[in-house]
Amino acid sequence: MKWVRTAVAGTAGTVHPDDLAPPGWHRMREIAWHLPRFLAGLGPVGPRGPEDGPPALVLPGFLASDRTTMDIRRALARGGWRAHPWALGLNRGAKPDTMVALGRRLRDVYDGRPVLLVGWSLGGMFARELAHGHPHLVRGVVTLCSPFSGDLKTNTNVRELYERIAGHDVNDPPFPVKPGKPPVPTLAFWSRRDGICAPRAARGLDHEIDRAIELDTYHVGAVLWRPALARIVDEIGAFLSEVEAKAPMVTRPSESRD
Repeated sequence: MKWVRTAVAGTAGTVHPDDLAPPGWHRMREIAWHLPRFLAGLGPVGPRGPEDGPPALVLPGFLASDRTTMDIRRALARGGWRAHPWALGLNRGAKPDTMVALGRRLRDVYDGRPVLLVGWSLGGMFARELAHGHPHLVRGVVTLCSPFSGDLKTNTNVRELYERIAGHDVNDPPFPVKPGKPPVPTLAFWSRRDGICAPRAARGLDHEIDRAIELDTYHVGAVLWRPALARIVDEIGAFLSEVEAKAPMVTRPSESRD
């Protein structure tokens, strides 16, 4: 079962509002909202959470790094996960060796148990592609405000910036891309308040996801805002328990989480 809040449909001959990227000035709001939280990314960037916790690998968005995803990894750690950084520096977009490097990183994190991939924005698109290539190593894919659906030329307001920095057209990445839903459980978080992505781009269509859940936060709030982080971790646990037909993961109070 999917949980998706549906907007009022557009009239004939118009573009549905959920397919429209936010106005460009919303990018500045996202930056301004993020700056006061910059100090949250300070501290060791290594794995967090109980050493025997189920493994999760967190991939940052475009022009973000492991410091940007510090709070979401802390939240996963508090939830009992062993949350790993991607350890590949600043995400400057897709490069010819991106999937090779991520494949190595996934194998490093894999400890005999499939790894949960959690990707924010562009990191979520990388996570979906990584799961296509290594489904036997992946427990599931969680995307956080990731524009994986629709027209890549129009579903965000940062496409021109991305193409300048990454050095390629958004429709011509430097490695083969497999369309459709990865062959693993897939959970997509999206927001109508997103200042970067069109709502439907991050929500996906029915055949592209297993479940979509709406958050009430900005684009950067999906990895920084504590109420959103707590809900994300809770929803991940409930989703995996349902699709795997197992009891919810219980974290022992005595374990170190952070």
